[in-house]
Amino acid sequence: MRLSDLPRGTDAIIDHVDDHAKTDPVARRLRELGFVPGEPVRVVATAPLGGDPLAVRIGFTRFALRRTEADRVVIHPVKELA
Repeated sequence: MRLSDLPRGTDAIIDHVDDHAKTDPVARRLRELGFVPGEPVRVVATAPLGGDPLAVRIGFTRFALRRTEADRVVIHPVKELA
């Protein structure tokens, strides 16, 4: 699943960031900002009508990402414990 597809308010864990080229500056910058495997992530807000940007929280930090940037982040939703 991609971060761009995660419903608002749902917790997930980052699996990896896809590189679109051998030296992908956007993917590298996402990893530098903390989008690394094992980190919990949550979409906290979205633009009206499904547009850009998405507000994403990692730890105590919030980021505004374009959907094309969020589409590079592969995640696994966290399953709720019953």
